[in-house]
Amino acid sequence: MDTPRTVLFVCLHGAAKSVLAAAYFQRMAEGRGLPVRASFAGTEPDPEIAPRVLKELRADGIDLSDQRPRQVTGDDVARAWRVVSFNCDLSGLARPGRQVERWDDVPPVSDDFVRARAAIVARLARLLEECAQTG
Repeated sequence: MDTPRTVLFVCLHGAAKSVLAAAYFQRMAEGRGLPVRASFAGTEPDPEIAPRVLKELRADGIDLSDQRPRQVTGDDVARAWRVVSFNCDLSGLARPGRQVERWDDVPPVSDDFVRARAAIVARLARLLEECAQTG
């Protein structure tokens, strides 16, 4: 069996935007039967996922209470099929020629959770279409 491709989502603290993106991407990919998986990390990870994020995900039937933000590594970036960052520069971790997609205009989760989640989910739909097309 082939190892599924991984989409890595990275934000500063690895506790909000990247968590939302990974959780909803995974759910949407599974719903489409796509053999991909999502992971999240931070450049300066917090010790815990943001409480509001956990609460809202739980309300949507996604329980990440057993997970913690972790430090992104160069190996993470190199192994991922796709890398998406939120307002953080990964150029020091990415090998030359490695593209990192930047979603820097997603509003802060702490300012407007609903808008941030909507912006992320809208972009995930496009990313999932790319996954489906590249098999």
